[in-house]
Amino acid sequence: MNERKPHHIVVERDGAVVTVHLHRPAVRNALSSALLDELLGALAPLDEDPAVGCFVVTGSDGVFAAGADIAEMADRSAPEMAQEDYFARWEEFAALRTPKIAAVDGYALGGGCELAMMCDIVVASDRAVFGQPEVLLGVMPGIGGTQRLTRLVGRAKAMDLILTGRRMNAEAAERAGLVSRVVPTAELAGEVAEIAATVAGLGRAAVRAAREAVDQSLEVGLSHGLRFERRSFHALFATEDQKEGMRAFLQKRPPTFTGR
Repeated sequence: MNERKPHHIVVERDGAVVTVHLHRPAVRNALSSALLDELLGALAPLDEDPAVGCFVVTGSDGVFAAGADIAEMADRSAPEMAQEDYFARWEEFAALRTPKIAAVDGYALGGGCELAMMCDIVVASDRAVFGQPEVLLGVMPGIGGTQRLTRLVGRAKAMDLILTGRRMNAEAAERAGLVSRVVPTAELAGEVAEIAATVAGLGRAAVRAAREAVDQSLEVGLSHGLRFERRSFHALFATEDQKEGMRAFLQKRPPTFTGR
């Protein structure tokens, strides 16, 4: 296992799985521009590495991320925020093609909740807490909260959370469709490691194509989505992994995927 320790994150690689620990414990892992720079700097090159099959994003000290860095934003003007297109670069993280798992323990509020929603699978400990409390600071979500939350939990629940700033525990988040699985805190790391290993062990092309097709379902109408799905399905028959997967099934043996 290799490890490096930047200023705001810790990155570990274990075979095909890369784990990023947000590491700003003094400010509850507040999402600053510097943290984003380090996150993208670490993951963007690995997104092109055919030997990498899954990213895991998690927090530290019982906190996933308690929000964006308020100290960094508080004194900025509207023209400055618009000129910089503040928060726009978070879409570079969302656009990474490698499947992403959020392992959420403790608070995932504001930007932390939005970061979790940018991931493909959200696994929460039973003490996780989610919310979009930006209105309590005189602003609104700005990293996708109004858009992704509504698509995941529906308009009624999203309006309730966003307009009141109230928080939602892990059980409620799972019922609402925000969270994929809830596990006891002590089992979170093991559960996520098992999921990540499963995803990373499958055919890269198939996993990426399936992930993209699911995301397309949120962007286009049903007929376009179905057509996109079929074309992606057809294209996978050009891969060696498709041949191996189907032969292994017929031969009643486990497949050996190579990512080709």
